[in-house]
Amino acid sequence: MNKQVAMAAKIRYRSRFPEPALSRPDPMTSIQDALSLIARGADEIIKLDELKERLSRGRPLRVKVGFDPTAPDLHVGHTVVMNKMRHFQDLGHQIIFLIGDFTGMIGDPSGKNKTRPPLTPVEIEANAETYKDQVFKILDPEKTEVRFNSEWMGRMNAADVVRLTSQYTVARMLERDDFAKRFRNETPISIHEFLYPLVQGYDSVALNCDVEMGGTDQKFNLLVGRALQQNHGMDPQIIITMPLLEGLDGVKKMSKSEGNYIGIDEPPGEIFGKVMSLSDDLMWRYFDLLSFRPNSDIEALKQSVADGANPRDVKFELGKELVARFHDQAAADAAQAEFIQRFQKDQLPDDIPDVHVTGDGDELPLSFIIKQAGLTASTSEARRMIEQGAVRIDQERVSDASLKLSKDTTAIIQVGKRRLARVTVS
Repeated sequence: MNKQVAMAAKIRYRSRFPEPALSRPDPMTSIQDALSLIARGADEIIKLDELKERLSRGRPLRVKVGFDPTAPDLHVGHTVVMNKMRHFQDLGHQIIFLIGDFTGMIGDPSGKNKTRPPLTPVEIEANAETYKDQVFKILDPEKTEVRFNSEWMGRMNAADVVRLTSQYTVARMLERDDFAKRFRNETPISIHEFLYPLVQGYDSVALNCDVEMGGTDQKFNLLVGRALQQNHGMDPQIIITMPLLEGLDGVKKMSKSEGNYIGIDEPPGEIFGKVMSLSDDLMWRYFDLLSFRPNSDIEALKQSVADGANPRDVKFELGKELVARFHDQAAADAAQAEFIQRFQKDQLPDDIPDVHVTGDGDELPLSFIIKQAGLTASTSEARRMIEQGAVRIDQERVSDASLKLSKDTTAIIQVGKRRLARVTVS
């Protein structure tokens, strides 16, 4: 990105966001209480003693998280690190939401087994435009510093970049797991991919960060930032890595391609119903990573279940919290009422959609019918749901993935607790 484009981006984007309001750490929150909230759900803190010392200084910490504008259609798994940003924000610290418009043109190689195509400036601008509506459902916009790394990277010349690359060795780069695997497998690694962790690390220098957070797959990049700060005579940033949230199945990472996700833009009833489908054990994982409730509240809920309370009622609280966050409280209350009416009382809705499915032969596989009816994203997901006992035909559970339905059959097919249709096979 040239200087003119970088400056235009800076003016265009920064003008949309107010300057953050100054805040101070809450003096009523003890350092131990703050550490307890910050550490909740975290995978690793490097280094905990440094974080404790930094908190004891009594000034707002500068806490950065960087996002490449590549996937603006978010699910709650993407919000795990944003929720931790909100925790810092609630404690009175300065949150820096960094959009990597410059690094987005390089392409983050984290976890990739091949070079990722870089984004164009037009793609970056289009994706970045959607972020504000989504992230400010979690962060307080008046207390959030929004920055773009083209502000400083766009001003660098070739000599500046060469000086930056001199601060890290190829051997250190090849310590990174995905680079090492590709090198061993003789899979090409482009030189520009080495620039990505260096640029991300230099962002911490430019922004004088006290803390940087990211997913566990970002640990190497975060450590580069710590090293570059030391090279510049700065106190090295504390690193906090957050785990990758398991999906609704409790096994695989939350992913739209796996169909095990909760999208933050989904209808209230869909969000609420998916929360209610969580296992009782997985529910607590979601509380730790997604809830803004204080630790004491969550401990009280756990104790209530231990004392005999129905876990369903605790899921109600989590479901309403998430729906209210991404919609509003009225939508949360309505989603709970609808759930109780529809599923706890075994009532089917009046507005079941009618779907016609056609195919070759006198009989069609149930998995094919379910996919064609739009009740799952793929036939493999449909087979998996059948085998798990999550499919009902006319309210009768089925578990035989080889089941077929004859043509001219009409039946109400239900997948899970939320997806259903009156399907006619022809």
